[in-house]
Amino acid sequence: MKAGAKLPDATFHTRVRDEAVEGPNPFRWEDKTTANYFAGKRVVLFSLPGAFTPTCSTYQLPGFEKGFEDFKAQGIDAIYCMSVNDSFVMNKWAEAQQLENVKVIPDGSGEFTRKMGMLVDKDNLGFGMRSWRYAAIVNDGVVEAWFEEPGLADNHPEDPYGVSSPEAVLKYLVEAKAEVAA
Repeated sequence: MKAGAKLPDATFHTRVRDEAVEGPNPFRWEDKTTANYFAGKRVVLFSLPGAFTPTCSTYQLPGFEKGFEDFKAQGIDAIYCMSVNDSFVMNKWAEAQQLENVKVIPDGSGEFTRKMGMLVDKDNLGFGMRSWRYAAIVNDGVVEAWFEEPGLADNHPEDPYGVSSPEAVLKYLVEAKAEVAA
């Protein structure tokens, strides 16, 4: 993936709260597409190996959540966190992280991640197929800037983190805005 590339079409099977659904689990299935999330918006998309995992839960997701207003000031409409996890897991993770700003996207089957060229085998950790860590600035479904952690490979012995951090993405946005203003 690189700047200028159009995001692939995919369908995401999500669970959304619906008060019309009776019982202790008031959610229903709702399919959303790439266009539903990205059309007509300038967003930050970041993808990571798994919900509830240490780096993802301690640094990356909380950093984007806390920095939302800073991203908004740089012209970002939304921030999306994607993982090759199902909607049940992603929703519980969002709840556990007390998210108010970042929206989660479940890529349970890895369809979108595979089409992005970022699906990797993490059997060495007992994870199976997961996303390689990356971030992107996406404008109306087209990649404006790409931030991929080094070493993309199956069963990588480490989990590189830095290039796709909230700090790195925000630094890019601030510098790009300053360049345009100059």
